[in-house]
Amino acid sequence: MTLSFTLPQIQDNADGSWGPSTSTLPAQFKDIPYAPFSKSDKVTRIADWHDLPADATAGRQRQGQVRRQGREAYGAAEGTVFGFVHDEDEKSFSLVDSGARAGTRVKAPIRAGGRAIRGAALTRGTRGRGAGRGGFGGRGRGGARGGYGDWNKPQRTRDSSVTISPDWQVLEEVDFTRLAKLNLSVSEPEDLASYGTIQGYDRAFDRINTRNEKPLEILDRVRYNTSTSDDPVIAQLAEKKAARIFATDSILSVLMTAPRSVNSWDIIFERKGEDQLFLDKRESGPFDYITVNENASDPPVDSDDQSNINSAGSLSLEATYINQNFSSQVIQASSKAVTPKANPFYSADVETEPLASTLYKYRKFDLSINEEETFDLIVRTEADAYLGKKDTLITVKALNEFDPRAQGGSGKPLDWRKNLDTQKGAIVANEMKNNSAKLARWAVQSILVGAEYMKMGYITRANSKDAQRHTIVGVQSFKPNDFARQMNVSLTNGWGIVRTIADLLLKQPEGKYVLVKDPNAPQIKLYKVPDDAFDAGLEEETIGESQIDEE
Repeated sequence: MTLSFTLPQIQDNADGSWGPSTSTLPAQFKDIPYAPFSKSDKVTRIADWHDLPADATAGRQRQGQVRRQGREAYGAAEGTVFGFVHDEDEKSFSLVDSGARAGTRVKAPIRAGGRAIRGAALTRGTRGRGAGRGGFGGRGRGGARGGYGDWNKPQRTRDSSVTISPDWQVLEEVDFTRLAKLNLSVSEPEDLASYGTIQGYDRAFDRINTRNEKPLEILDRVRYNTSTSDDPVIAQLAEKKAARIFATDSILSVLMTAPRSVNSWDIIFERKGEDQLFLDKRESGPFDYITVNENASDPPVDSDDQSNINSAGSLSLEATYINQNFSSQVIQASSKAVTPKANPFYSADVETEPLASTLYKYRKFDLSINEEETFDLIVRTEADAYLGKKDTLITVKALNEFDPRAQGGSGKPLDWRKNLDTQKGAIVANEMKNNSAKLARWAVQSILVGAEYMKMGYITRANSKDAQRHTIVGVQSFKPNDFARQMNVSLTNGWGIVRTIADLLLKQPEGKYVLVKDPNAPQIKLYKVPDDAFDAGLEEETIGESQIDEE
């Protein structure tokens, strides 16, 4: 018996496309719709579930469909049965207002051109006429967002940190992708002068752990965060034309780490004289608060409920309050107080409380691109204590746990009381992810002042439902440069951003300008604003200090 195999007829498509040729298509397949495509076409996705309207899976086509501007049907010619058109506009989604920001902040009456922050005094502020919003990014809104796996997850829409007036002129918009490509190498700075009083760090805090906890104390200490233009030392240096740019470390660190920002912030630029530029902050603006879980996948949102202790506004106030008290508590009372020069913001006639341990170092950085130019920047930097030898400066910061379930990230929640001693690396990694912007700023500030170490306290609530009492469960030491490298913080990129923005502002005429981080997009916008744009202040409603003293 002989076996035979007959090769079936093969339809060769001469035009190079996949599938049978329309000229040789068998009769039984002629009425079946088919969308041909070239072998060289790039197939990116099988189905776009994010854009699928509610009735698309049923194969229904509404009459009178209107194609959204700029959106083309993917993979098929218009008018074919495969030409899916997304006719759902974002306006079809309902936005639920989650409430205005609480506006809480640490009480800070103006003293000697600055603000004296006391750890035990808290107030709630109301935004005045023409003033900006307090905090980083302020208010949030939520709405339904489609998408596989998180089909009903709220999509947060943040408000700008400052109210954008219609008469503000937009001069420039810069995406974070462009900022991330900037680089400038800067040599070691020159120390100009040091002011303030600094004391030694109490090494006993290094021995704190989960089995040897210590309550966070309320210490009434005065700490200033005066803006650049209100600094009398900077005013003298500017008069002598000691530099072209002047800033504080808190303002400069936000600008240098701008691509990590999620929440909105704003920096005021005062363009004065022929070639001088001052970087300022608004009173009770973003730089007076500490963010909490800004970079988390599910960040805190604000609420109208004033009793919600886990809203973004309440957590920001709590974190600021914790940092102020912790940095004062770790000071060894018996250590020698070192005062190079008197605190330039202190007035004995006004202040009655003792000053917090703070050293202000004024340092000059050379941002010149070549030897022919002079492009100096003077920064007021701050150190919180000295360690051992009086010239070994440190900064003191605090991370706070408010709810282990909310701070566990995508993995298993790590309760600090149970896991800090055994899984500190995992907790630090989680904090670096959820608070990338905040930790990057702290690292940059520590490097700017020349600190040898950055002491990081781990502070948790005594009870997760009580935001008034806290416990120190650990303290860890980091070298600022190593910490920055671990977080991939690039100082050369930061200096490149500063130089680029400064060049842009120095080309402008004298006046006032505002650089704003877009609340809902990874970009910054530069505005020209009237000289009296921020003259209106905040009206304050003081909360009784007895409420805080209960802690």
